[in-house]
Amino acid sequence: MKAILKITSILILFSVLTLTSCRKEEIQSIQAPIDETLDGNSNVANLIKRTTTNDGSNDNIIDYANCFNIQLPVIVSANGFQLTINTEDDYDNIEAVFDEFDDDTDYLDISFPITIILTDYSTVIINNINELYSYSNNCNGENEFDDDIECIDFLFPISASVFNTNNELIDVVTFMDDNQLYDFIEDIDINDIITIDFPITVILSDSTEIIINNLTELETTIENAENDCDEDDDFDYNDDDCDGCTSNQVIDYLTNCSDWIVDKLENDGNNFDDLYNGYLFNFFNDGTVSVFWSSTTVYGTWSASGSENNITVVINIPSLPYCNNDWVLHEIQDAVGETKLDLRFGDSDRIRYESTCN
Repeated sequence: MKAILKITSILILFSVLTLTSCRKEEIQSIQAPIDETLDGNSNVANLIKRTTTNDGSNDNIIDYANCFNIQLPVIVSANGFQLTINTEDDYDNIEAVFDEFDDDTDYLDISFPITIILTDYSTVIINNINELYSYSNNCNGENEFDDDIECIDFLFPISASVFNTNNELIDVVTFMDDNQLYDFIEDIDINDIITIDFPITVILSDSTEIIINNLTELETTIENAENDCDEDDDFDYNDDDCDGCTSNQVIDYLTNCSDWIVDKLENDGNNFDDLYNGYLFNFFNDGTVSVFWSSTTVYGTWSASGSENNITVVINIPSLPYCNNDWVLHEIQDAVGETKLDLRFGDSDRIRYESTCN
């Protein structure tokens, strides 16, 4: 009986040793590919960090600062109207108040204290406007070079594998947003052995998705996209009002709605809002336009071409010279029972058509 137990014990011990040996071989077989290791001081690591840096320009309508943004929610007063800004979409509510009148002075008051988020995602509590200015004054000015890359984004989640100095896999880390990936790249030590778990997907500024299979492809793609868009690092909240606009959209509005009126007209900075009071404009698919007032009807031509913030609307009505120009579409305002097309030429000419059609 003792002999049987002894033999059984030997077999169990042999089995344990065999399993341990197999497990050790299994761990050692998962090794980091040396040519795909992410060095924290490499160019591609720096590009990843710049792409995931916190962009402070998205709320410039509030803080006029490109190097931080204000943590939401925040309460502001726009021209005396109190607004609670809960999401980035609510910035449009501030703009709507500012755009209500063209000849007033817009002002914004912030309810303090607030928290600002810096480029490295660290936060600072701000108690008054002077403290806010002390930070905003240290930001780069409008459209000046800064480190953040805004023309390309990562599609999350993204995972990375971490190896020890024996090239054994010790951890797999998953990132769900820019902040987490930024912190990870920032904390890479010289002795760390890191690989990105490819493939990953990046999104360009025109919404194109690109599948990336290795670090070389990632480095090249970010470098090619770095200056491929307008990062909108300025304080003109109106200059992106036609992001996503198309010339076909303009054509549909003008031809499907009737009896347009001119509710805003400026030439060389002079106000002519009442010049065409009572005139009804109708735009047709054949490229003609008719204008009726009193018992008079005159005709002209029109066309629309281009895309997004570069759409040109050419109007030529010989009898109405102040209507004629190679206008650039500035904004489409579409509300219930009211549609407005705002056209500009240079800094001093403007015409805005309005229709009750929706």
